[in-house]
Amino acid sequence: MCGRFTSLFSPELIAILRESFSLTIPDTIQSHYNVAPSQLAWVIRNEGDHNRIDLLKWGLLPFWAKSAQLGNKMINARSETISEKPTFRQALKLRRCIIPAGGFFEWSHVGGKKQPYYFHMADGSPMCMAGLWEKWQPPGEEDFLQTFTFLTTSSNELVAPLHDRQPVILNPDNYNLWLSHSMHDPEQLKDMYKPLSANLLESYKVSDQMNNVHFTEPSCIERI
Repeated sequence: MCGRFTSLFSPELIAILRESFSLTIPDTIQSHYNVAPSQLAWVIRNEGDHNRIDLLKWGLLPFWAKSAQLGNKMINARSETISEKPTFRQALKLRRCIIPAGGFFEWSHVGGKKQPYYFHMADGSPMCMAGLWEKWQPPGEEDFLQTFTFLTTSSNELVAPLHDRQPVILNPDNYNLWLSHSMHDPEQLKDMYKPLSANLLESYKVSDQMNNVHFTEPSCIERI
């Protein structure tokens, strides 16, 4: 599962994203150290001849949703069943995206206390997670709301002690294929859903201040 993550854009990470995705990144882009469901986050999508990065709302809303409240239940999608679910089936074929992150958070529960841990790439590179996006028109409004969800898979040995699910983290070799509009066969995407090897990730304890969604300081990811 992914319930919180960081959206980090240091000059070094921006340079990697530009090279990996041939992106034009806005000068106004800012890091967010504690992204929570229903908030906006930067998402990479393909427009046929180029990639782009945009702010989308976390919590998928299919076009047929009657209320925006449905998005609160759609922050994650199980990779094992997305090709079977009407909610995700069309987006899987046509509207795949990548959510670039610094890392994600999980929690241990000991003695009634929630202790957060931060998981990030061991080599310091961006964590590029697989997602789906949709656009939804609120009743009575002209503008569309664009939303996204994360794909999840079974946890590797590092994440498993805290949770049995983790985000699908893509190998750089698969970035273009995941974003491609010409790949419509869900069966050919399944190899990407395997959990990333534990030795490619690192984790450590962070302050429980980040349990508050309004706390977004860099100290959210400081080791304690």
